[in-house]
Amino acid sequence: MKGAIVALAGGVGAARFLEGLAGVVDPASLFVIVNTGDDALIHGLHISPDLDTVTYTLAGLAHRERGWGLEGDSFRCLQALERLGGETWFQLGDRDLATHLYRTARLSEGASLSQVTRAIAAALGVRAAVVPMSDDPVRTRLRTPRGELEFQDYFVRRRQRDRVLGVRFAGTARARPAPGVLEAIAKASAVVVCPSNPFISIGPILAVKGIREALRRTRAPVAAVSPIVGGRALKGPAASMMKSMGMRASAPGVAALYRDFVDIFVLDRADGVLAPQVERLGMRAIVTATVMRNRRGKIALARAVLEALLP
Repeated sequence: MKGAIVALAGGVGAARFLEGLAGVVDPASLFVIVNTGDDALIHGLHISPDLDTVTYTLAGLAHRERGWGLEGDSFRCLQALERLGGETWFQLGDRDLATHLYRTARLSEGASLSQVTRAIAAALGVRAAVVPMSDDPVRTRLRTPRGELEFQDYFVRRRQRDRVLGVRFAGTARARPAPGVLEAIAKASAVVVCPSNPFISIGPILAVKGIREALRRTRAPVAAVSPIVGGRALKGPAASMMKSMGMRASAPGVAALYRDFVDIFVLDRADGVLAPQVERLGMRAIVTATVMRNRRGKIALARAVLEALLP
């Protein structure tokens, strides 16, 4: 896809930003590379939480308050499973289950995750290209005082209460970027790192062999939107993870993780005084409202980022 706006995405914050982006540009011009380090096998089904969150959001189907799952979904299957004594810590809605059943069946038939994701997006009317970071399995593992935890155990089952001492991505030695990923970055008109957790949402994407190098080499301008505002993460455990791993939970702290390939870093107005710290890292700092409370806020942030990337 020549001249696409390429986005690196993972989680609800990224999906909301992409919704704003799709309201500013033709969605068909977007190429979204999505984290699959969160993927898990639950009840025998292949679950791809970030792929589904991005796809449902761009389709206008995501739950408006939670950001994940489908608006108006029911949980009767889960309730029946609970009566049988099954585990129900991972919330799967009834209509959401259809996505996981379809994905699992197609994968068992030999289709790639990219092919299945493309089919799901097309069926839901999504015009943007939504692509997994890799068709090969990569799984996020978190080192904690309890030992190493699988991502969903840490994030959902244990509700992020464990102190994170380190992160690793199992499978990256063999994983290759999904078809089209490196080409899209090379030919991009602009690249955006969405406001996502830098360790567990963007980190797995960057760990896939060749992607970080492609971001360093691309001639397109690269921007990143800070997921930290006023020292706190708007969604998820990014700030607490930074602190537990000995880093300062701040927008410049996130910027430092991307300094080798990001040209423009977007901070919230609450952190405007920190802009000089970002610029000392060799990036141009843009200060704007990054908290997306409604559709207007999502579109305003997307416009501000695009104006910085494509003046």
